[in-house]
Amino acid sequence: MEHSGSEQAGARPRVLVRGAGVAGLVTAVTLAERGADVTLVEIGPRVGSGASWMAGGMLAPWCEAEAAPPEVTRQSVDSLDWWDAHVPGVVRNGSLVLAPPRDVGEIARFARRTSHFETVDGDAIARLEPDLGGRFGKGLFFPDEGHVDPRKALCALRDRLVDLGGNVRFDAPADHSDAGYDRVVDCTGIAARLRLAGLRGVRGEMLLLRCPDVTLDRSVRMLHPRIPVYIVPRADHLFMVGATMVESENAGGMTLRSMVELLTAAYVLHPAFGEAEIVESGVGLRPAYPDNMPAVTQDGRTVYVNGMYRHGFLLSPARARQAADIVFGVA
Repeated sequence: MEHSGSEQAGARPRVLVRGAGVAGLVTAVTLAERGADVTLVEIGPRVGSGASWMAGGMLAPWCEAEAAPPEVTRQSVDSLDWWDAHVPGVVRNGSLVLAPPRDVGEIARFARRTSHFETVDGDAIARLEPDLGGRFGKGLFFPDEGHVDPRKALCALRDRLVDLGGNVRFDAPADHSDAGYDRVVDCTGIAARLRLAGLRGVRGEMLLLRCPDVTLDRSVRMLHPRIPVYIVPRADHLFMVGATMVESENAGGMTLRSMVELLTAAYVLHPAFGEAEIVESGVGLRPAYPDNMPAVTQDGRTVYVNGMYRHGFLLSPARARQAADIVFGVA
């Protein structure tokens, strides 16, 4: 299967990008916008055939500071602007952090590790999210954050690449020839494990629920000492609930424990989720390095963009710029 854009005149670097997940698509679009002749190949049948399809799509650099190194926030504060400029449907209503009454102490702990938030009481929570009125007495509101529907965003990036004259090939063989290309940019995630020292898979599980009786305007993080859970609204009263972080490369089906934890968090947020339809459950293996920081590395004429961990949508724009700098000789 192939989508082709029109050819453009002029001598441009010919770049083969491997992998049509979030890192590959953002990198391919960035390269094409800077003038490269880009071919994107994907062994799966569509964009996001790997972990990117299961992502939450939260664009929350300040919330991520709670558990991530400071450079994650520093390098991702402009990610909302990047996504807003490239795909439709970016929601910039902020993020809300809550905890059930028994775990309210987690709010203070989260606040100590983050910034750029407002402490909100029950009345403020009700103004932000009327359906949550009377259910929580304290929370944190991060007004400068947002979210995007990953599946729609990935498809929009594919279309953007084609509009820029790029080629996108699905169901491509893993050994697709790189002959005739000036550079190769490998964004194949966990599939590159044998070529990248230290790369490992981190299992994540998610649910898609349909609940017509609940309306949310922003992503909500439910804090818990063991497993924080986020609930991200999508169109048509769909909610993505995720995601576990398990040090395992088992890509098998969702475990009962994980499903119970995710469903319980949704129910605690609002009892109407007890009547929600479970539309989908999914498991993905996030690629991660030992320090859980995405990295751009180089081996000959191949540039690797990998180790996105849980920061794929947040840090892909920054890592794509690094890769493009290498391709164009800036770095």
